[in-house]
Amino acid sequence: MSAAVAASCAAASAAGSPRDTVALPEIAVVSPAKTNPALLPLDVSRISAEEIEKSTETSLLPVLAAKVPGLFVSERGFAGYGISGGSAGAVNIRGVGQGNKVLFMIDGQPQWAGVFGHSLADSYVANGVECVEVVKGPSSLLYGSNAMGGSVNIITRRQREEGVSGRARAMFGSFTTQKFDLSAGMRKGRFAATVAGQLDRSNGYRDGSAFWLANEFVQLQYAPSRHWETGANLDMTQTRSDNPGTLHEPLENMWTKLFRGTASVYAKDDYGVASGGVQAFVNWGRNKVDDGNAPGTPPRDYLFNSTDYNMGVTLYQTLRMWHGNEISLGVDFQHWGGHNWNTGKDDASVRSSEFREHVNEISGYAMVQQGFWRDILSVNAGVRLQHGSSYGNVWVPQAGVIVRPGFGSEFRLSFSKGFRAPNLRELYLYPPHNPDLRPEYMFNYEVAYSQRLLEGRLKLGAALFFIDGKDMIQTVMIGGRPRNMNVGRFINKGFEIEGAFRVNRLWAVAAAYSFLHTDAPVMQAPKHKLDASVSYSPGRFDFTLEDQSIWDMYTGAPGGRKESYTLLSFRAAYTLASRVPVTVFAKVDNIADRHYEVIYGCPMPGTTLTGGVELKF
Repeated sequence: MSAAVAASCAAASAAGSPRDTVALPEIAVVSPAKTNPALLPLDVSRISAEEIEKSTETSLLPVLAAKVPGLFVSERGFAGYGISGGSAGAVNIRGVGQGNKVLFMIDGQPQWAGVFGHSLADSYVANGVECVEVVKGPSSLLYGSNAMGGSVNIITRRQREEGVSGRARAMFGSFTTQKFDLSAGMRKGRFAATVAGQLDRSNGYRDGSAFWLANEFVQLQYAPSRHWETGANLDMTQTRSDNPGTLHEPLENMWTKLFRGTASVYAKDDYGVASGGVQAFVNWGRNKVDDGNAPGTPPRDYLFNSTDYNMGVTLYQTLRMWHGNEISLGVDFQHWGGHNWNTGKDDASVRSSEFREHVNEISGYAMVQQGFWRDILSVNAGVRLQHGSSYGNVWVPQAGVIVRPGFGSEFRLSFSKGFRAPNLRELYLYPPHNPDLRPEYMFNYEVAYSQRLLEGRLKLGAALFFIDGKDMIQTVMIGGRPRNMNVGRFINKGFEIEGAFRVNRLWAVAAAYSFLHTDAPVMQAPKHKLDASVSYSPGRFDFTLEDQSIWDMYTGAPGGRKESYTLLSFRAAYTLASRVPVTVFAKVDNIADRHYEVIYGCPMPGTTLTGGVELKF
């Protein structure tokens, strides 16, 4: 599963992907800013900029679902995920993810709404992304709460070459869909800057499912010396998403408007024997929702409004005291919360159901990594102590070993704990609330094996995992009234296998299969998932046929009925022989026109077509 380790996205991006090699979805591990992954027992997938661009997707979530075994994303239609009731975009990793148990980050900054604790799926766009690293299994040791089931770190693109370079792309497709994006970077000596923008719009597959999104990104970097780097990022997203409801419970006038922003400043040092940094960040949002009305009933006379924030600072340092040893230390502080209220449609000055609250969290962690016998054996152990003003103390241990016996093989064994702190809605908002809730937590036990053969042209991997979840927050009836309680438990277990083979310079094949057994029904967590692809690249042409097959997935259908389906897609691209690279491409999704649902009552579209042109300069 982790057949090779890359020091960073930068190295992978700079080197490119030679035509005579092929990458497993999980062979390259990107270094978290807080530690060196070479000795980590974690199962980490890396999706490169080349894979993201080749997919022609403007949202990152479909790319993750196709490239990461054991990961699945809920969908309700052709474009947009939305927020509030009936939203989609929930990410499950090995059946864990509902209730925001997978942490999303941008350059290490946590991204979730401060009141409801959930991620904002529509804000994770593909433009300006250098790579994405996905940890399958708890990464709470490094990142704390909400990384219970795993983490997704979106690493933004940096300009490394002198001068100016960039890319522009325009796409058009079914349901009057239009997508435009532009990114450019400039470097002059020690200063670098990157800007990116994206605009998507679609009428949607069903009446009343229109979607619109705009995203803007700016990044500045300056290296005052060879030992130091400083920088600042700003990322903003605006969306409007209409929701027609389900087929059995249709809605009228249901829409959501979202504004999301994130900003950070950082300084990093690297003196060889010691490296680290400090980062201050803020993530904020402004949302407005009309929950709509059933056909034939009067529209609601109010709108739901919310503002939220998640801000903090993180300090980390890694010491290399002797050969093969690393000691990583860090301190994190977060202040998160928000404000909800209703306003009248006729008179916005009239407010009701107002709520305002916040939580402070402070934590420290230490991790020791040691390699023996030229890293044939690597041992990792660490612990985190996190204190929340609403829930007290949580201890997070992690340990594991990596064995590299040679001949391109590697074994990883790990034990880790993950947790999720209750959000403000569960603690204080709406009738089931309970201010005495404790965090949810789970223990993950895993063994993984990977093998590289034929000078790296053939890569194989397998993983076996067991997950024990405790103190899940559920709503129960006490004295005739609903109340949130820590009463739930679950056990998930399964395995994943994958392989990739570069046959020759023209042909490449890859496949990944995951099996998941749960002791209770879990929505949008398929029991069987198969992703496979065949690529053929003669000259300036590039063709890819992809398959995704899903079996035995709960969608919320009556009687516990499960959904199974197979989707085929085909991409074709041609790069013109011109001074400036220009690529013309087309993509057909759901070639067999399969009718299926991921969320009960929300039919997915049949065959869809997208085409466009891309210019690089």
